[in-house]
Amino acid sequence: MNDVSPAPTPRRPLRWLIPLAVVGVLAAAGWFGYRGWQAQQQQAHQARDDAARQLTALQDSMEALRRDQRANARSIQDAAATNRVLRDEVLGLSQRNALLEENLARLADSSRQGAQALRREEAELLLSQAGQRMSHADDLDGARRLYALAAGVLESIDDPAYLNLRQALIQERNAVDALGPGVRTTTANRLTQWAASLEQLPEQARAATDAEQPWWQQLLSPLVEIRPADASVLVARSERLAATDSLQIELSLARAALERGDDTAWQQALDRIDGWLQRLWPDSPQRQQHRAELKALRAVELRPALPELGSTLQQLRSMRAAKESP
Repeated sequence: MNDVSPAPTPRRPLRWLIPLAVVGVLAAAGWFGYRGWQAQQQQAHQARDDAARQLTALQDSMEALRRDQRANARSIQDAAATNRVLRDEVLGLSQRNALLEENLARLADSSRQGAQALRREEAELLLSQAGQRMSHADDLDGARRLYALAAGVLESIDDPAYLNLRQALIQERNAVDALGPGVRTTTANRLTQWAASLEQLPEQARAATDAEQPWWQQLLSPLVEIRPADASVLVARSERLAATDSLQIELSLARAALERGDDTAWQQALDRIDGWLQRLWPDSPQRQQHRAELKALRAVELRPALPELGSTLQQLRSMRAAKESP
């Protein structure tokens, strides 16, 4: 029996499937490419729209900046006008500060450079004011404060050349402290106490005792009071009132002379006070004591001479002159 070979399977459909698959793949690739291209076109269009919006916003911002610039220009013009007015005022102030500029110019000088020169000027000013308070106003408390300030200024100068100056200032301060409250203050208090004690003086001379009186005075003493009379003493009430007013005027003149430190006027006023004292009150131990006190007040020196006063200022000025000399 003959073997019958199987018929071959037809392969034509497979040959057509491969090209169809390739065409499908190409079509899918084209479709996806077209979709991607559309997406890119949309993105590009959106980018253009965003760029246009940004450009519009930028143009608006530029326009706002131009408006701000114009406003700033007007503000600058107003400020320039204000500055011109202020410049005129500054020119006026500069004229008023001419003295300050001169002082600064002097400080800029080669001989007054540095902090030591400034402190030296300050110390000289303080010492000068202290001397004026001592000599003219007898203000010892104010002078002591000024001397203390000057000592602090000199202590801040780190220069061995000022050691002798500080020692001289210590001696001068000790001499001022030794004066206490001051000659004029002490003398004024003594004069006030002396004037207040005038009320204790007896207005009549001491009457003689019974043992000292003659027989006829003892006989008439119950009927008549006999008092010794002094021709130099005022008795009438009107004369005594006028003399008392004159005495008060002389006391006022004495106080004024004491305040000024006028030795001549002080002594003359006390001499006149002594004359009125003898006219108003008769001779008595109390009056003699008052005249002795008045004589002691007359001998007071209202401007006591202090060798140390002004010595520190003189040395300081000598040092400055030596430094400024070429």
